[in-house]
Amino acid sequence: MSFAKAEDLINLATLASRFMGVTIDDVLEKYGVSKRTAQRMLHTLEDTFPNTVTSYDEEGRKRWRLKSDLLRELLTILPEELAALDLAREALAKAGQGADAARLQDLRDKILALIPRHRAARIETDYDALLEAQGLAARPGPRPRSDLEIAGVVAEAIKSCRILQIQYRSRSDAAPRGRKVMPLGILAGMRRYLVARTLEDLAGPLRTYRMDDIKRAKITDETFVRDAAFSIREYAKRAFGAYQSEQEYGEVVWRFSPSAAAHAREYEFHPDQVAEDQEDGSLEVRFKAAGHLEMCWHLYAWGNKVEVVKPERLRRMVEKYRRSDFPALP
Repeated sequence: MSFAKAEDLINLATLASRFMGVTIDDVLEKYGVSKRTAQRMLHTLEDTFPNTVTSYDEEGRKRWRLKSDLLRELLTILPEELAALDLAREALAKAGQGADAARLQDLRDKILALIPRHRAARIETDYDALLEAQGLAARPGPRPRSDLEIAGVVAEAIKSCRILQIQYRSRSDAAPRGRKVMPLGILAGMRRYLVARTLEDLAGPLRTYRMDDIKRAKITDETFVRDAAFSIREYAKRAFGAYQSEQEYGEVVWRFSPSAAAHAREYEFHPDQVAEDQEDGSLEVRFKAAGHLEMCWHLYAWGNKVEVVKPERLRRMVEKYRRSDFPALP
């Protein structure tokens, strides 16, 4: 067996050691191989690790699960992996997501504590060198304040499905005022937002609250039943950035000029976008979302290399600001 194949087998065994095990679809997605190759890999897993067990889940999918502690002796932590973890932690901290950065720090410390001393000594030199060589590019943006105590209270309320009492100051408030909300999830971006339904308007739309504008948070004894149909990921897709609006939500069509088409093709403007090449060499990108102002801020960087086809309101907003003298594309 080649080194590369042995490494793939160990990685596959790592996946199979998870609580839910691994399915053939997991192998197809991770390794990009054919179904027949994926089947051979799983057969090799069974042959190499006799403690591999198989079962079928509720959806009828076959799962392979490795019940063995022997795998721990085959695994090692690479300095590149630790350096990547530190880079992610630093990025979260700079984005004002201090709570998540602290959790990554705790995870890093636990990983280092589990590494045997003789292995830790071997990776230390490469690890320090990688840390010195990596950095985050400067990116202008808000530096939201992060209150770890409030973040912890909100997270606990979400997990336990309990009503949250917050003191929140919106743009229209002269001072923070109390609100009782049903917390449903957190939107993470340039800022973090609590997505919740207010008890004052249960039939109304969901509301978003900037985490750094929540001055106090307290979990109450009241509970609520989470809507099984609600998905924070699907909710996030309804906005180009963070702003949600039923009035603005609809089809968006942008046409990038032939000279910018190749560059735009490398972008993901929206998770559900559809990109179509046009006969003249231009590129049309379609998706559904709200947030016209945030779209304007982004479109400005493309100058006159992009044209808004739909909606009409957004087209009028950007029409006067399509510059032709930008020397480069974003």
